[in-house]
Amino acid sequence: MRAYFIRAGDGQAIVEPRDAAMPDPGPQQMRVRIRAAGLNRGEFMAVGSSAKAAGTDAAGEIEKLGPGVTRFKVGDRVMGRCPGAFAEYALMDERETMPVPEKLSWEDAAAVPIVFLVVYDMLVAQGRLQTGEWLLVTGVTSGVGVAALQTAKALGAKVIGTSGSKDKLAKLAPLGLDVALATRKPDFCDAVLKATGGKGANLCVNNVGGTVFAECVRALAFEGRLAVVGYLDGVLRAELDLDALHARRLTLFGVSNKLRNAEQRAATVRGFTEKVLPLIADGRIKPLIDSVYPFDELPAAAKRLQADAHAGKIVVTLK
Repeated sequence: MRAYFIRAGDGQAIVEPRDAAMPDPGPQQMRVRIRAAGLNRGEFMAVGSSAKAAGTDAAGEIEKLGPGVTRFKVGDRVMGRCPGAFAEYALMDERETMPVPEKLSWEDAAAVPIVFLVVYDMLVAQGRLQTGEWLLVTGVTSGVGVAALQTAKALGAKVIGTSGSKDKLAKLAPLGLDVALATRKPDFCDAVLKATGGKGANLCVNNVGGTVFAECVRALAFEGRLAVVGYLDGVLRAELDLDALHARRLTLFGVSNKLRNAEQRAATVRGFTEKVLPLIADGRIKPLIDSVYPFDELPAAAKRLQADAHAGKIVVTLK
């Protein structure tokens, strides 16, 4: 079958087509005919010199069940975490798989799993975002950033977003972005305090990394929470104001799944399915698709992602 593999190249990750064996589902696994798959920046950052199967999440139809699968049947439309998703067929774990809502297209479904599961973890499970609170999102035009904006607005929160592109920020106005700050620098605290009446953000999502970490802390309100989800700037060290952490009773947390097991990830899937998926199913949240590429043009899609030219999710289709 056709599949794409990823390896480190000259300063950026390279995806290349290869022939691959048809995967056979093991216990609690399902073989899925992939219809669409989303691109996620994280998989293009942590890449070694040895090629590995590319893709993280996808949507498609179940083609074969492995032993022990009880929640789904052959032919069901599903979406979820899917290692090796950039292929004609790939495996999904039943515990991390969700049904595709009836009205969702394959493209929309492929834009949901990873980013919206991360957002549920940040905003709901750990971030405890409440109606009327302020959310600050650095790098708001990224896939995770847009999903955080949409979810927060559906939950009744107000959102401040930063981006280096005024044009990208303008695309988010129809989604309800309350305050748009055109900057890539750690210079947004004053604007956040002004927007929030001097109180600061109740929750901050740091997509950017170490260069803005200290500024995110400065912009937090009393009992504010800071989620670290990415480091696009490549800066993994930052200053921490311990006095602010102590006096303002701040909470700092990460959202990586790197060290979590399948059952821990499944708990997030269950929470998301109960609390956020219904908002997507009934149209209150519609994934923002930046662009759609045919499967054979995945290298071009990857270049768009790595060039930071997108706003929302980039998707490839296999129809």
